[in-house]
Amino acid sequence: MRDFFKTATYKKGISTGSMNMLLGVVLIGLWSGNLAYAQDRITGENFAGRSEVIATNGMVASSHPLATQIGLDILKKGGTAIDAAIAVDAALGLMEPTGSGIGGDLFAIVWDEKNQKLHGLNASGRSPKSLKLEYFKKNDLEKIPSTGPLPVSVPGCVDGWFELHKKFGKLKMIEILNPAIQYAENGFPETELIAYYLKSVTYYSKKYPNVTETYTNNGTVPKKGDIFKNPYLANTYRTIAKQGRDAFYKGDIAKVISTFIKEQGGFLSYDDLSEHRSEWVEPISTNYRGYDVWELPPNGQGLAALQMLNIIEGYDFSAIEYGSAQHLHIVNEAKKLVFEDRAKYYADPSFSPIPVQQLLSKDYATERRDLINPKKSGTYESGKVDHTGTVYLTVADKDGNMVSLIQSNYRGMGSGMVPPKLGFMLQDRGEAFTLTPGKPNSYEPGKRPFHTIIPGFVTKEGKPFLSFGVMGGDFQPQGHVQILMNIIDFGMNVQEAGDAPRFEHIGSSSVVGEPSKGKGEILLESGFEFDEIRKLMSMGHKVGFGGYYGGYQAILYDAERGVYFGASESRKDGQAAGY
Repeated sequence: MRDFFKTATYKKGISTGSMNMLLGVVLIGLWSGNLAYAQDRITGENFAGRSEVIATNGMVASSHPLATQIGLDILKKGGTAIDAAIAVDAALGLMEPTGSGIGGDLFAIVWDEKNQKLHGLNASGRSPKSLKLEYFKKNDLEKIPSTGPLPVSVPGCVDGWFELHKKFGKLKMIEILNPAIQYAENGFPETELIAYYLKSVTYYSKKYPNVTETYTNNGTVPKKGDIFKNPYLANTYRTIAKQGRDAFYKGDIAKVISTFIKEQGGFLSYDDLSEHRSEWVEPISTNYRGYDVWELPPNGQGLAALQMLNIIEGYDFSAIEYGSAQHLHIVNEAKKLVFEDRAKYYADPSFSPIPVQQLLSKDYATERRDLINPKKSGTYESGKVDHTGTVYLTVADKDGNMVSLIQSNYRGMGSGMVPPKLGFMLQDRGEAFTLTPGKPNSYEPGKRPFHTIIPGFVTKEGKPFLSFGVMGGDFQPQGHVQILMNIIDFGMNVQEAGDAPRFEHIGSSSVVGEPSKGKGEILLESGFEFDEIRKLMSMGHKVGFGGYYGGYQAILYDAERGVYFGASESRKDGQAAGY
């Protein structure tokens, strides 16, 4: 379906009228039941594919069923939500290497039930200190490549695990990592979706060493149902579990990584790894219709979700239907406004002061909202202020602790750089820097790049309400906003909120540090009504299909009844499970 839409939308020479006719035929097919569409649910929205999972003692939601079961086992052993989250993330690095792994970065928001407090962890790595901006100019590079050694920054995941464990863990690290170790040694069957994404191994293996050896079965890319093993990763996990985080950043693993990258013509050094540190940060928030929505501050883009909500809050959605042209217009115009600010201001705050509080102010949101024409698509510039990617998982335990954790290699598997006999690929997060000098996100040595991965959390009246996340690069703040609006504005339950059709605005200021290039385009999943799409197009919006709508996991907590509601959507292989 999505490929069909994509072909219809982007085929050169097709007129708007012809495309409208084509869309009409397809959508009429949807309405008549001739094309795949979810049957109406007796108890909920017609697009909801499954019920919520409900439990009291603990809940795990991740993008892989086996990883979810590992997390549940850790909780049943007496581990904390954080212990289980680490175990799940380790399993995902093995089972879903197409989006995650210890070669990437990590961010987390933790609800500490004992102290009734939220904690934020930024476990993202920095650029190599020996790589200068002049190198790119000298080699006539206008942007940092997507693959190879140049976009590789320090992987922060492992240090993030140990920071979380030191503060909130209970079980020993060997107990936490052992389930992933066992699966890595004994094998596990590939899921349909991951097997599909693993086709990218063929691309990487043609260009870079150690890829075939690590990610194939004797040269054959695993297919759905094939058993896959990664003994190299099992050994790496076991070393980390026994010797601690220094084994990765100061021991033999660090030496192998730095030597390999140097051999490939890169700059990531042993010193870059040994000097790495994560940072505990204060989450930032805004109140949206009585709910306190929490994100992490830049170098991530969580601020964008909060800015969008501030703008959208000025509209009365009790009188606006879900999926209507008005709904889609308002949210996408808010996105365009906010992404202009994102392009201009978001970066590593250690290098560029970011006016977070001004960007978050309700008065500023009002100024920006006033620029929106309720009947016409607009083009915007950034606001004026005083300038003084991926897998997602969430876990809740019997004591009320909750963790919202997101982790990624960027661009799927990452850079293509697989250090020999370690079992993982290094991220290419450095690609997110701009090479235009003088911008907040301009490349500099020892700097954290702008990050797309963001964990989300919501509290209400000082109590935890929702731990959630949506995967998918630039889509993530848009996805956060859609999930929250689905729950708060449109009254959906936590499962329906993720199953509802999504939309993604692409273009305009999608590149941080670079100017806008027009109005962009709204990409729609199937499920939106044709009449509303026509109205949207008449307002000047370019509409297409075939976007990347991410994946979603969430745990909603009913504080009054002490009950967890878990959700995992069908766009990925995920599962929510509790006990």
